Amino acid sequence: GKHNDLEEVGKDARHHTLFEMLGNWSFGDYYKAESIAWGWELLTEVFKLEASRLWVSIYKDDDESFDIWTKDLGFPAERLVRLGDLENGDDENFWSMADTGPCGPCTEIHFDQGEALKCDHPNGCAVGVCDCDRWLEIWNHVFMEFNRQEDGTLNPLPMKSVDTGLGFERLVAVMQGKKSNYDTDLFVPLVAKAAQLSGKEPVGEDKISMQVIADHARAVLFTITDGATPSNEGRGYVVRRILRRAARHGHLLGMTEPFLWKVSELVI
Repeated sequence: GKHNDLEEVGKDARHHTLFEMLGNWSFGDYYKAESIAWGWELLTEVFKLEASRLWVSIYKDDDESFDIWTKDLGFPAERLVRLGDLENGDDENFWSMADTGPCGPCTEIHFDQGEALKCDHPNGCAVGVCDCDRWLEIWNHVFMEFNRQEDGTLNPLPMKSVDTGLGFERLVAVMQGKKSNYDTDLFVPLVAKAAQLSGKEPVGEDKISMQVIADHARAVLFTITDGATPSNEGRGYVVRRILRRAARHGHLLGMTEPFLWKVSELVI
């Protein structure tokens, strides 16, 4: 997750310190038409998501993507939203690696989790307007076709490329009909283990602590296995910080002996 999200983890339905990103790349091979069509086929025909609950956003002037969605695939234009405006500092639906370098428009696929989760945003509850749990972004197809210079100029790349990112935890939640990632079979056994070890019920503040432990045990195990060990600098500091936060929430649950290794066995 992002550097400033750590304190949100465990409190809501979808913040994590580690998430698994599914996706695919194309370097100068297939481009928008294939990526969008294959993505739609995977979501609706293979994963069997309800097509009527899917919404799409594109960059404001990406008419090519608009035509692929509406003309080639027959996606209803009323569920397709144009977002972003680079000239006015709005980079929504325009992905950039950094201030300079590869970049390009993207199209995002959102799942409507239902009227019950709508918010009371003053400009309305809608894709691209609010950030509530009703509109769940699950997949982003990035179309890298420009190389941004230091002065902001967008020069065409020698090859048009594709980079997509599909959130595994969110996909699982949608496929299992859950409103929270923590209610899926990725996390339920870990939360239950924290409850068992602490002897407490997963409700209220205690449930938040158990969700923190579930997330953090998973993240720390993955990162240490991948070679990032706890230390006081760089990525090691991040691992240590996550580890200590998990331990603190164990203490909040009344656990005084080492316990994370027992949760980690379950992650494995």
